[in-house]
Amino acid sequence: MPRPGSEAPLRLPPMCSRCLVNRAAWTRPRVDVCYDCLPGGPFTPPPCSSCGAIGDYFSQGLCGSCHPRSPEHIDSCRGCLAWGVYPKHDRTCWSCRIWRRFYPEGPCPYCGRTSWISESGACRLCYEQARLLQEPGKAINLAEANKYGQQLFFANLVYQRIPAPRPEPTPAWKKRLRNYQTYPAETGFSDQVWVQDPLFDAHPDPTAVQVRARVQDSDLTRFCAAIVNDHAARYGWSTRQRLSVIHSLRVLQTLRPTPEAKIRASEVIGLRHYGGTTTSTIEVLNEASLLIEDIPTRLDAYFASKTSDLPPLMVEHLTLWMHVLLGGSRYAPRQAPRDPTTVANYLRAISPFVHAWADAGHQSFAEITHDQVVSGLATIGRPSRSVAYLGLKTLFATLKARKLIFTNPTRGIRSITPQTNIPVPLDTTLIRQELDSANPAVALAVALVGFHALTSKQLRGLRITDIADGRLTLGDRSIPLAAPVRTRLAAWLGYRNQTWPATANPYLLINRKTAPRIRPVGATYPWKDSALRPQLLREDRILHEIHATGGDVRRICDLFGLTISGATRYLNTVEHPDLTTEGDRVN
Repeated sequence: MPRPGSEAPLRLPPMCSRCLVNRAAWTRPRVDVCYDCLPGGPFTPPPCSSCGAIGDYFSQGLCGSCHPRSPEHIDSCRGCLAWGVYPKHDRTCWSCRIWRRFYPEGPCPYCGRTSWISESGACRLCYEQARLLQEPGKAINLAEANKYGQQLFFANLVYQRIPAPRPEPTPAWKKRLRNYQTYPAETGFSDQVWVQDPLFDAHPDPTAVQVRARVQDSDLTRFCAAIVNDHAARYGWSTRQRLSVIHSLRVLQTLRPTPEAKIRASEVIGLRHYGGTTTSTIEVLNEASLLIEDIPTRLDAYFASKTSDLPPLMVEHLTLWMHVLLGGSRYAPRQAPRDPTTVANYLRAISPFVHAWADAGHQSFAEITHDQVVSGLATIGRPSRSVAYLGLKTLFATLKARKLIFTNPTRGIRSITPQTNIPVPLDTTLIRQELDSANPAVALAVALVGFHALTSKQLRGLRITDIADGRLTLGDRSIPLAAPVRTRLAAWLGYRNQTWPATANPYLLINRKTAPRIRPVGATYPWKDSALRPQLLREDRILHEIHATGGDVRRICDLFGLTISGATRYLNTVEHPDLTTEGDRVN
């Protein structure tokens, strides 16, 4: 009997002529029936002559996994050479089946194989290799990525791109980031340890990880034990939260392939699959100088999405501009650091201009003229025009100060004032209903904004020490609190002391997430549980005051800290009758 490897390529064996269920036992020599239908049988099929498997006989002495014509035979994809496809799908993965449907077949100029070629001019293997090495904010470079070959992969799996290194921040940033401090040598951990990247992400069994973490202590847990206890005592953590952090450290050390390396924040985020706490663990690791911050902020992700298809020089200039806005500048033109929300608004407003200039063939902001800026601002509506003007003005001023452009094209353009709406009063029934809310935080917030017209930012920034002897100190203003505000303040302080008795958070408003930390609440707290919005409630209070005083601008400026231009918006809602008559004039 010839060996299977020495014969011609095996064909698909015919079906058994008796049962029509199994394949024929042999094609050379020819046996038209299976082992179950052999005369005198059924007989037990022999083991596979290739792998030795028993019980999975297919035909010609081979099992279903080894016979090349078996529907269970695993092979490489005909399009991208990915491993893990079956003959029943014509030996193509799901992505290549789509490519085969829409793209023509031809020689690939990068690897020389005959395959399906997309609009990029490359086969799927070369294209995936280029996507694997593509850096955020840069275009795909097929020639450079496939210069030294391709990385094969498994079929029908989703792969993440290699993240690009974060841009080097300005010196002002480095003073505020803990991960730029030198790593202590006496800890036994090192950031120079070589770490093997995983082939693919596979989550271990959560039950097994939990059991192993309970019985196994680690160097990381022993090193951080004192830091966890000190951190818990300093910020008023409960026993449950402290034990949750210790358990998370044990799970983290159990899952890490290289125990001696520093810990990335992305590894801590992965603890959510195993019931671990992430925010408190990151704080402890940051205090222990064991954390590598590798999670991009929302602004970084938004910036990458807006600049992914721009020329490299424009991206470089926009990156410098964003860093200057966030970190401030001590050089001309000097400016204080801006809020990330302001930077995101500027980027959103100028993005259509930048993409239009890039589509027109411009490679640098030095090619932009004054007329292009003016014509671009004239094509958008007034609500967005003022933000776009400010964004372009700061962009070109920053580039001109660093001698990256020759002239500032926004110079000479008149400032565009933002469009304002007309304040309208709110329903007093709704305000009374929210003042009597069962949530003490909502009742206090509505009272402070409804009686004293605080902004949402001022409300979040209030500290307990800002209120003393029935007066609220807000900057250089001393505000006597109204009686309804004092009642709701006492109710909130009682609820606060009862719920978080050991908290060290000095802010007046806290919640479950900020109580064990020293930071203010988010912008949506506690308004997500209320039908009112702070800006509209503040406008209602100022509108009522200006109507009650007959248009006394000086009074509302002193009461609510408004500027003259800000008070004029409310003054326009008041009718000004002629106070003098013909007989009252002084001759």
